[in-house]
Order: sequence, then structure tokens, then C-alpha cells
Amino acid sequence: MAKEKKASKEKDASKEEEIKNIVTVEEAGPCKKKLIVEIPEQAILKATDEQYRTLGKDAEVPGFRKGRAPRRLLEKRFGKEISQQTKLKLLADACDAAIKENKIDILRDPDIDHEKIKLPETGALKFEFEVEVRPDFDLPELENIPVNKTTFEVTDEQVASEMNQLKKYSGVWAPRKKGEEVEDNDQVIADVLIKVEGVEEAEKLDNTEIFVRSGGFVGSIPVENLDKLLIGTKSGDVKETSVDVPATFYKEEYRGKKVDVKIEVQDIKWLKPAEINEAFCKNFGVQNEAELKEKIVESLTARLEQNSKDEMSEQIYKYMLENTSFELPTSIVAEQAQSIMQRQYTTILQKGLPAEQLKEEIEKIQSTSEEQAKEQLKTFFVLSKIAEKFEIAVTEEEINGNIAQIAIRRGQRPEKMKEDMLRDGSLAQFSMQLREAKCIDKLLEKAKITEVTPEQASKKADKKKTKAKDEAEEAPKKAAAKKTAKKTTKKKTDE
Repeated sequence: MAKEKKASKEKDASKEEEIKNIVTVEEAGPCKKKLIVEIPEQAILKATDEQYRTLGKDAEVPGFRKGRAPRRLLEKRFGKEISQQTKLKLLADACDAAIKENKIDILRDPDIDHEKIKLPETGALKFEFEVEVRPDFDLPELENIPVNKTTFEVTDEQVASEMNQLKKYSGVWAPRKKGEEVEDNDQVIADVLIKVEGVEEAEKLDNTEIFVRSGGFVGSIPVENLDKLLIGTKSGDVKETSVDVPATFYKEEYRGKKVDVKIEVQDIKWLKPAEINEAFCKNFGVQNEAELKEKIVESLTARLEQNSKDEMSEQIYKYMLENTSFELPTSIVAEQAQSIMQRQYTTILQKGLPAEQLKEEIEKIQSTSEEQAKEQLKTFFVLSKIAEKFEIAVTEEEINGNIAQIAIRRGQRPEKMKEDMLRDGSLAQFSMQLREAKCIDKLLEKAKITEVTPEQASKKADKKKTKAKDEAEEAPKKAAAKKTAKKTTKKKTDE
């Protein structure tokens, strides 16, 4: 009993001895707060004493037994180290306490330059830091969001088109007749010479297969507009072209170099579609053509239903973006825009575009990457708030189930796929996407859905495009008028 009373008294005493820091919170820009912290001298002395007390238990000083060295000797020998440790602990604890006590929802940990902050010999320790915080905004009305659902119907033309595609996939390459010209999507058998800039000897490829398409390959070389180069040629014709291979190309020997390609056409083949017979039907797990058509109808119906759901989801996204307004953290927008720009830049480089077209594409990326970043971030913050409102979370079972479905489609083991996602950091993003999908499903449950035909949907889309185009054309005029009005106002004010 006495021990319990003593422990209780010690606990009460420790509470009384707790020294509070003085914290001031100020706005520091869009989604930024500045925290000014003052750690009282008593707190510094107490933290320093604790450090020396801990050190004193284990410190070994010549001439003294372990844990018996006087404080003045410890200060002389370990003073600089203790001061640094005390400062770091005080700063870390003060930062955490200031954020928690003021209920600041930070986006990432504050970046504090500890080297610039000195522990004072006397008096309080004052320092300040900035943190990026989640935007503060109100969600729009989430009940009865107006959504159009396009009602699709599978047509005979669509079924026939799918059947033709299946016949092509199962077809064989048949030689064209002597004197016939190359057509789009043909296969050319050719002897090829590849001369790489800076390499003396040309690479020779005999009887190599070339597929006639826009972004085709000759050997390992990507050739833009390959179809235009070869369509109309005959057996025995020779065609030449030059390619500027991107600096990011996967094969190092061609990377960033000019490559001359010479193609001598030997044979021409066309894709002869397969005939619908018993063997053809069995390849697709059916007994006859009628069953195959039924299977195609089922597949098309599922695909069109998914398309319809995707369209409705896009309408929800658009509604949320148009009906929420808040500023975004500028530094995070810049980082996201840079990331988008780098990804798209790498993609277009791999296409091997001509210099002028490459420049045009890069300019497009530079002008749109910031807007894309803002839209992505705004969507993230809005859906995160919706997830909190409806208490939507993703369970481990849901994550594993979705990974298993994707893994099966890709012919991978689910466990291996999850390990890879953990390793490359994509699992967190995957979980977030699943949560967003659940948020959209929740809003669709509550939406006011109106069914429309594809024709009605197309008319509405055309109206929106026309309106968007008109607004885009009017924007520069409005901006110019606003600028002129501002100058006029300034001139009058100066006068």
C-alpha cells in the first residue's frame, strides 16, 4: 500500500513538473502552416539532466567506478555530444507535440535543418518550421448526383466484326501472287542492310519478316510510317530510309544514333482469315458457329456494360472536381507535374519521332503536365475525404483477391506478384486505387441515374465539346480584356 502511494505521488509530481512549450501557428501559403516553437529553459535543463543521468549509469571514466564519475567530469568529457543529443531530442519531441496538440494534418514530415539550430547556454530555445497540410474544404452534395447511363445493345454488325477478328487471329500468312503490291498489314520477307552511324560494317539480315504497319520494326530498328514506305512496293523493289533512334532506346548499340535502313523486298504475304469449321470452333471452346456467336454476344455485353460503368464513373469524377474548390500544396503539385512530364517524355522518346514533331510533343507535355498534376491531386484529396466520411477502407482480403485476379490473367503466381509490388512500392498505390473505386461505387449507389441511348449520349458529348471549344477560344479575349481594364484602372489611379 505504501509503495502504491509513493508511486502515485511520484506520478503526480512528474505531471506537475511537465513543462509546456509555447507554440504559435501561422498561415504560410496554400496548404502550408508555419509553427514557431519556444522550448523553455527549464525544459532544456531537465532534458540535459536526463541525458547526463542516463550517461552516468554506464560511463566509464578513469579513476572512478562505473556510474560513479562526477557530473563535472562527464560535462568536460562528453559535453559536446550530450548537447547535440539533447538538442535533437528536444527538437523531435517539440515538433511531434506541436503538430499533435494543434491537430495539424500534415502531408509529410517537416524538413528541419538541425545544424542551423543551436542549443543556447542560457534562456529558451526558439526555432520555427513549415509543414504542408491537407487542404481544408467542404464536400459538395453527395446524394442524387446526376449521372447518365448509356444503354448499349449488341448489334449484328458488332458480332460480325468480332467474328472477323477471330478469323484473322486464327488465320495463316499466304503468299501474294507474282506482281501484286504490298498492302497495309501485309508481311514482307526482305533482305535488310542496317548501317549504324559510327559503325564501319553494316548489319545484314536475310529473309527477315517485316510487318507493314505505322510503327513497325525492321529488325530491331523502330521505323515511323513504315507502312507508307512499303505500301505499293513489289517483289524485287528496294526501299531506303533513315531513323534517328531515341537516346532512351532499349538496345545500347543503336541508342541516340542515326541508322540507315535498306530493304530489298523478296516475298509478300497477306493474312488469310481462317474458315469457320469444327476445328476453328473447338479452339474457342464451343461446338459450332451458333455457340460461338452466343459467346461473342456475352463477351461484348460484359465489355459494353463495363464501358457504361466507366462513363458513369467519369461523370462522378467530373462532378466532384467541378464542385469542390481549394488551393493545392504548390511544392507537391510541382513534384507531381515533374513526375508526369518525365514519364510522358520517356514515352515519346521511345517512339522515335522526327525532331520537329518531338519538340511539338514536348511543348504539349510542358503545357499540360501541371494541369494534370492538379487534377490528380485534387481527385486524391476529394476521394480521401469521401472515404473518411463513409468510413470506406480496403481489407487485406480485398487486396489479395484483386491481386489474384490480375495475376491469373497475366499467368503469374499471386504471391510472387504481391512480393514484387511490395518491393517496387506499387502495393500502396494499388490499395489506394481500390479504395477510390469503392468510393465511386458508393456514390453511384446514391446517384440519380438517367438512362440514355448512345445517340443521345453522343449529342450531349458533342454539345459539351462545342461549349468547351467556345470557352477555350473566348478565354484569351477575356484575359486580354481583363488586362486592358487593369491597365486603365492603374492609369486612372496614377493620374
